[in-house]
Amino acid sequence: MRPLQLVLAAIAAPAVLVPALLVLNAPTMPPAPRHRPAALPPQRIVPQAEVPPVEPVAYVALSLDAARAYNAEVPYVSGPVPPARAYRFAGSDTDRARATDCLAAALIYEAGDDTEGQRPVAQVILNRLRHPAFPKTVCGVVFEGSERRTGCQFTFTCDGAITRWKPTEAGWARARTVAAAALNGFVSSPVGWATHYHTDWVVPYWQSSLDKIAKVGTHLFFRWTGWWGTGGAFRMPAGQAEPAIPKMALLSGAHGDATGITDEMIAAAIAGAPEEVADGETATVATGDPDSFLVTLRPTTSPSLYPTLAQNACGARARCSFHAWLNPRETATALPLGPEQIASMTFAYLRDKPAGVERTLWNCQQLARPDKRQCMKVQVFMRASGPAPAPTPVPTPAPAAKGPVELDGVRRRTPTPAPTPAPAPAAKVPTTPAPKTPGTAPGTTPTATLP
Repeated sequence: MRPLQLVLAAIAAPAVLVPALLVLNAPTMPPAPRHRPAALPPQRIVPQAEVPPVEPVAYVALSLDAARAYNAEVPYVSGPVPPARAYRFAGSDTDRARATDCLAAALIYEAGDDTEGQRPVAQVILNRLRHPAFPKTVCGVVFEGSERRTGCQFTFTCDGAITRWKPTEAGWARARTVAAAALNGFVSSPVGWATHYHTDWVVPYWQSSLDKIAKVGTHLFFRWTGWWGTGGAFRMPAGQAEPAIPKMALLSGAHGDATGITDEMIAAAIAGAPEEVADGETATVATGDPDSFLVTLRPTTSPSLYPTLAQNACGARARCSFHAWLNPRETATALPLGPEQIASMTFAYLRDKPAGVERTLWNCQQLARPDKRQCMKVQVFMRASGPAPAPTPVPTPAPAAKGPVELDGVRRRTPTPAPTPAPAPAAKVPTTPAPKTPGTAPGTTPTATLP
């Protein structure tokens, strides 16, 4: 071997041997601690002979950061995640309309106005529809357990959200488009046969018994472990008619024959949550007409929510009126409304579907609005100043006389005419001041009234 080769070999040998020795003799590092909550139950694989139970939504008591740390450490399932089979709705037109709106409500309340986030949620709902552990209608899946404060599968159906907030028309239309596509065969492939999901800042108790398969946005998606998470378990047909859901009547005309929109629900929407309705609540509903609502609003309620409260109160009624006041002492308790009650009204909603009328109006003397078309009409009450014109029995043109200016919309009490005195050349006819309009003050007093 040449001397140069010997030198290179001598240099290369330590460069190879030293790292190898370090790797072989490296100290054993303890595994990083997992953020597994102590209260989380152990994983259980449900056998094929037993239909897995549908557990109520309940969360482990963890901070937001701790929950996210734990969720990040939960591994994704190993192996393939096959996409679900396309689902095609086969019910009547009425059933399709109800299913579309129930599905759209779940999408926008669960995933917001986000098409990409809504599609996997729709897939989960349709997967549940075909699984024997869940109801066999779209609306049944969405509103499962909603009759209870706990036990609902989708929280918006039992936490009062559907009575407190209403999506915009554009957002609702987009959600219905996503829902219609899902019912016509669209498949969200990334979530496969997922039947559960949750946001990454919470840890539900059922999570430990399921396989984590995907993440879309802030939602984590899971399927049942074992056979119940495979395509063979999802073969149940949807053989029942879609029910009319009372709560959906607040959003959907397809559920308009539903009943159950009660005064308590309306008061709950105004107060902020269904469970808050109790004696002493400032939210009150009083009406002598089932299609008219006279309401005292809480001062803390945002004026932007007034239309939603009104629409929720009116539900599916073809004709409806909603009148609201901020001052409980000014709230009317019966119809018809008097001038003072109209003047002090804060907000009004008027609906007449046969006539194509739907209006929301604010008292802009109390609440400024950027669009003046949203303001109630204003009538001006003015006390007359100056002498009244002298009466004359002769129907001939008379000189212009000082007196009250007649304005459109002025409400006046017509006085009983006094006897006309006989004309006399030297006599002065005394004048009488114009009658005062009840409830007005000197000058002008703007009063908001309905058009």
